Amino acid sequence: MKWRKIGRIFNPVEYSLNYAQSPQVVVFENFIRIYFSTRTSDLSGKFLSKVAFIDMKKDMTEIIKLSKDEVIPLGNRGCFDEHGIFPINPLKVDGEIWAFTSGWSRRVSVSVNTGIGLAKSSDGGETFEKIGSGPILTANLNEPFLVADPFVRKINDQYHMWYIFGTEWKKYRDEEEPDRIYKIAHAVSNDGMNWVRDGIPIIIDVLEDESQALPTVLINSHGYHLFFCFRKSYDFRVNSENSYRMGYAFSKDGLTWTRNDEVGRIDPSKDDWDSEMICYPHIFEVDNKVYMLYNGNEFGKYGFGLAELEQ
Repeated sequence: MKWRKIGRIFNPVEYSLNYAQSPQVVVFENFIRIYFSTRTSDLSGKFLSKVAFIDMKKDMTEIIKLSKDEVIPLGNRGCFDEHGIFPINPLKVDGEIWAFTSGWSRRVSVSVNTGIGLAKSSDGGETFEKIGSGPILTANLNEPFLVADPFVRKINDQYHMWYIFGTEWKKYRDEEEPDRIYKIAHAVSNDGMNWVRDGIPIIIDVLEDESQALPTVLINSHGYHLFFCFRKSYDFRVNSENSYRMGYAFSKDGLTWTRNDEVGRIDPSKDDWDSEMICYPHIFEVDNKVYMLYNGNEFGKYGFGLAELEQ
């Protein structure tokens, strides 16, 4: 697969926003809507992640709207999404738009825990209402923490979710906080709310202590194409050699995957906003063209870019 980088299409700094992480798309008749997560701060100065969106012309040359109101409210005290929602995966379902959310909350012994929630919109995706205060997918016996990053598609009357779960919190140095390790898994559902999963990673590692994030799947006549980002689980925030890169795997049935990162990757640029890392990919189709949105340096601090699949 050969991708052509079109360039950065949204810089949050130009709109007085802090970060624009994990862009994900809903395609409408005359425009596309791109949801992403921004960062604000609470009274203690700690980050909160909130959902915003931009609307763009379908040729993605012009921004025509920026959301002004809160798209999805954060959770109440003690809820799984009390401190942030990052990312969301939107899906059109029977005249509504469903948002599968990654909610996160702070912890004491480790920095964070996450779960997957569900919110629904009946106003075209302008605002969403949660189906409840708790998650639809959270830790269990085989997936003990950090259940997050859902990507959902409906295939033959069944919902399929590719997502991540944590396998370990590991201390690499005694004087530092523990770092998380997480893998990609798969679940199925008949109604989009009750899910069956086995807690088995589906993508083999190529790095020691590899973390894999944000799966996104393209389905065509050849089979299933899964794109994701991966990194070493230590010293990845400031060391670009250990930072996120693009990964790729192929499957004929959506269940058994063969990894080959050389086939579908996008590499960092030599300089500028995506020179240090490539992360949080999202695949979508518009007018018979296939595109990928992605973040660059510092996990989306400088916005997101666009690439087109050429072959």
